[in-house]
Amino acid sequence: MAYKISDDCISCGTCAGECPVGAISEGDGKYEINADTCLDCGTCAGACPVGAISEG
Repeated sequence: MAYKISDDCISCGTCAGECPVGAISEGDGKYEINADTCLDCGTCAGACPVGAISEG
């Protein structure tokens, strides 16, 4: 199951830079993860400075 970004996202972009497959892009008010591309590796969750990313 793909990771998800909560409304706690501060749109810093750290997660997008860490994603090995480019599954994260800037959305409307927060970043979003493309579930079809996400590898469920958790790199983004570890990189998020505010803990806004979790397993979906």
